[in-house]
Amino acid sequence: MSPVTEGSRVILPGATIGILGGGQLGRMTGMAARHMGYDVHVLDPDPNCAARAIASRTITAPFTDANAAAELARSCDVVTLEIEQISRASLDAAAEFAPVHPGADAVYIIQDRLRQKSWLADHGFPVGAFRAADSAASLGAAVTELGPSIAKAVHGGYDGRGQARLADASGATDAWESLGARPCLVEQRIDIAVELSALVARRVSGEHVVYAPSRNHHTNGILTWSVIPAELPGSVVSAAEQLAAAIATALGMVGLLAVEFFLTTDGRLLVNELAPRPHNTYHHSERACATSQFEQLVRAVCNLPLGDVRVIAPGAMVNLLGDVWLHATPPDMEFALGVSASRLHLYGKGEARPGRKMGHLSTVGDTAQEALSRALACFRRLSPDSALAAGLCGPPPMLRSADGALLAELAAVDRGDAAPWRGPADSDPDREDVG
Repeated sequence: MSPVTEGSRVILPGATIGILGGGQLGRMTGMAARHMGYDVHVLDPDPNCAARAIASRTITAPFTDANAAAELARSCDVVTLEIEQISRASLDAAAEFAPVHPGADAVYIIQDRLRQKSWLADHGFPVGAFRAADSAASLGAAVTELGPSIAKAVHGGYDGRGQARLADASGATDAWESLGARPCLVEQRIDIAVELSALVARRVSGEHVVYAPSRNHHTNGILTWSVIPAELPGSVVSAAEQLAAAIATALGMVGLLAVEFFLTTDGRLLVNELAPRPHNTYHHSERACATSQFEQLVRAVCNLPLGDVRVIAPGAMVNLLGDVWLHATPPDMEFALGVSASRLHLYGKGEARPGRKMGHLSTVGDTAQEALSRALACFRRLSPDSALAAGLCGPPPMLRSADGALLAELAAVDRGDAAPWRGPADSDPDREDVG
């Protein structure tokens, strides 16, 4: 049996969308789909997954169960995903009965960190120096060559998990064992000035739109807050948007592609990681943008006209981890929602665990700075203990000045007051000097 191909067919409201994955991203995508008049079916290993509440049908099965994926697709007009760790066999099985977006080829590249990084490098996109390791000895050799590094499991390990930091090769054996003695990606440590991301939506025809970059802050490898617009020089914004669009085109993406970037202290823009789905750093798009990332995914996979991605109000979000519910003082939601323009988003997860994403707060403001200040104030009211643990009890960071001389220098380039910025097009193609 051949995979289903849809050509230019538009899948109109009233049809059924299948979602591989029933976490919070599937829940919020499903909510957007229902607002537009679609039915929603979900497949997830957890019988009590977050998306169950919005799905008219939930199939409980592992992401490796090709028969279950095919069963989902039989009842759907199109299938998409909210997590990239779906087996190739499951994606191929679903594609026998309904169009699957994004397609298996793109997901296969992205779901393995080493494969993804190698693909980016082979296609000329700017990345930091990296090596592959398949033993403790080769991990040590990679660190000797690269210097201080981060070793990452090639599969899974989101939100800071599945990673080990190494100052030198002496820690290679412990790092190898902590990663399960499995092949890993070894990346040279980078001096980061700013973390940012860009989000691309793309239809089957190749038509695409790019959201304004989001500026992001992580604590212990987990996203803490994001704000849009990113308040970065226009040269950086343009480079990020152009790179994200070019990557999505090269992958043949249909749906959403999130691209995480590092802006280094010496002014280079490097691709960190890709995600073929909605992204935590764009949860503020529900409030800040004319079209949320979740509605946009529905539009893209159903081959509808893509929505407007303009920022209509600067917006920010702060993640709520399970830790918020585990402190001695319970979260004070009433007090938190007293902050102007604040909103609480909970994902319906039953058990709070450390590091587990349970929800988020969102705010808007007249400026990105005001939106971020409100979001952090809301978080401090909700859980002072969590704010203290995340280092967010002081004044909010000043977006325009937090990165000092680098952003001033790049802004001078934009004004024509300085030499051109050495951007991605001028980066060393061998990527050996990144650090």
